[in-house]
Amino acid sequence: MRVKDLMKSNVVTVKPDNSVKHAAQIMLTRGIGGLPVVDDHDVLVGIITEGDLLGRSEIGAASHQSGKGSVEEWAAAFVKNHSWKVADVMTRGVIAVEEGASIGRVAALMNDYHVKRLPVTHDGRLVGIVSRVDLLHLIATAEPDDCAPGDTAIRRSILSRLGEMALDDFVKLSVIVSDGVVHLWGDLDSISEREAARVVSEGVHGVAGVAGVVDHTRVSLIKSDDKERHQSAAQ
Repeated sequence: MRVKDLMKSNVVTVKPDNSVKHAAQIMLTRGIGGLPVVDDHDVLVGIITEGDLLGRSEIGAASHQSGKGSVEEWAAAFVKNHSWKVADVMTRGVIAVEEGASIGRVAALMNDYHVKRLPVTHDGRLVGIVSRVDLLHLIATAEPDDCAPGDTAIRRSILSRLGEMALDDFVKLSVIVSDGVVHLWGDLDSISEREAARVVSEGVHGVAGVAGVVDHTRVSLIKSDDKERHQSAAQ
């Protein structure tokens, strides 16, 4: 799935010359936390969010920031907290995503930059917006991965998924499936790897489906960087 398949294309926007009050009223009326800012050609030039308004003089927050930082920083904060114009308050250098990007790319950007929504662009022009709520909806409505029925097909699917994770420990795992119950055997370096192998196994569904997962794996108490020293000492 691509961003264009998930995004909302009917996006409410504001212009740089609109008033901050106008933007705040739209966010309040629509129940949204941010608005893309576009020019007359729908080119994305910024975004204004609730966070940009936390220091506003209208709520008395500006007085608590006086005297902080350099003169240049104070002046910039003064403009942001007192100007009536969206252009002076909005965040520039917006993190955006192209409509052809993958949903995984969207999730990674939101996680890396700690943002709740991403404008979607095509050649620089705004065409939509995607939010964390859209990702949650996708998770909630997702169908389980399917595979052919039977223990052999379940085992084959699990091994394929473990192989796709490109972890050496997973490649060495033994997987046995009996009456839909998956048994995992092998040595792993961490509890996190053990949990990942379990989740991969539980995520395989089909007509027969996975009835359960029995974990026989062992987690090494010696970290991987200590193993070499341990082996060298034993030689």
